[in-house]
Amino acid sequence: MIKKQINNTPYHVAIIPDGNRRWAKRRGLAPWRGHEEGAKTVEELSREALKLGIKCLTFWGSSIDNLTKRPLRERKALLGIYERYFHKLIEGEDIYRNKTRIRILGRWEEQFPAKLKRLLRVGIERTKHHQENFLNFLLAYSGEDDMLEAVKRIVRQAWEKRKKHIIAKDISSNLITAELPEVDLIIRTGVKGDPHNSAGFLMWQTMNSQYYFSEKFFPDFSAVELKEAIKSFTRRERRLGK
Repeated sequence: MIKKQINNTPYHVAIIPDGNRRWAKRRGLAPWRGHEEGAKTVEELSREALKLGIKCLTFWGSSIDNLTKRPLRERKALLGIYERYFHKLIEGEDIYRNKTRIRILGRWEEQFPAKLKRLLRVGIERTKHHQENFLNFLLAYSGEDDMLEAVKRIVRQAWEKRKKHIIAKDISSNLITAELPEVDLIIRTGVKGDPHNSAGFLMWQTMNSQYYFSEKFFPDFSAVELKEAIKSFTRRERRLGK
């Protein structure tokens, strides 16, 4: 069991980075320019999270629909951004100096081109023994798919082992995102008048999470905004469903 920090800083923060395309549209730019700016924001927030003492940080990079239903040119541009960003991350010094483990979860191995998959596997392999900090990316991910996969695995196990009783641990251990701890704080950007979750985002790990909504599009969500979100969290009384 992972210990929480005594100063009430959230251990695990998950970010739904909404608004990249709207940011670009508002400026008359191509959609992928918003994704490019969003990648820069991921870098900024990752560095700031370390300063704030957040040990586990998760970004929802793309849903399955993002990679299958968007225009081809936008999809290609997004994959190119992934390749440049992750190459910079993996070849840089920060993740090794800070003992940060990279985890990439979702259906990315089914959706990504071979070159990008090889790059991501390098990052996973090189950092697999790091245990000080955790930087997680959900790529080709949806919460609904995550839960359905867990159910399918449990059904197979129940059939093979003639198991009659299902407990909570059976669900948590069979998720695609089984490695992730419970989420203390969810931050969603680009929200105006309609605060909501999407596609069952980490539905198992977020059952007792706090939420922080920002109207700013993700490329404009700065380190200052992250500090404010964490400050808001530390002022709250967490009831954990009680």
